[in-house]
Amino acid sequence: MIPIFRGLVSKGTLNNPGFYSYLKSFEGKEVEVVVRTKKEKRSDPQNRYYWGVVIEMLSHHTGYSRDEMHDALREKFLGMERDENGLVMMKSSARLTTDEFAQYVNNIVRWAAEKLGLYIPDPSRVEY
Repeated sequence: MIPIFRGLVSKGTLNNPGFYSYLKSFEGKEVEVVVRTKKEKRSDPQNRYYWGVVIEMLSHHTGYSRDEMHDALREKFLGMERDENGLVMMKSSARLTTDEFAQYVNNIVRWAAEKLGLYIPDPSRVEY
């Protein structure tokens, strides 16, 4: 597995000593370095709404366990991807940015209303 190093760049230097230690292990080798701005993962309120309202209501409505419902929704709305070993895996919702996760949940809520006749309230209308 390739490690990911995060930190703040100040005066052209990354404030992560682990990165420089790891970089030393490539001494004398040609390397490829990718730098990008950090993506914000889903927020705690998004996660609480997803598990406490969306998954809870859908599990109750369908009879699936919470984990079964989560897996079924991931497969339906996120699909599959091939990992570095060539294995096909369900995409992870934990890796979605806040915007991607909001779109994922919106798609689920719309689907639940259209296909299951289940109204899932907006996050501003429920406590979770």
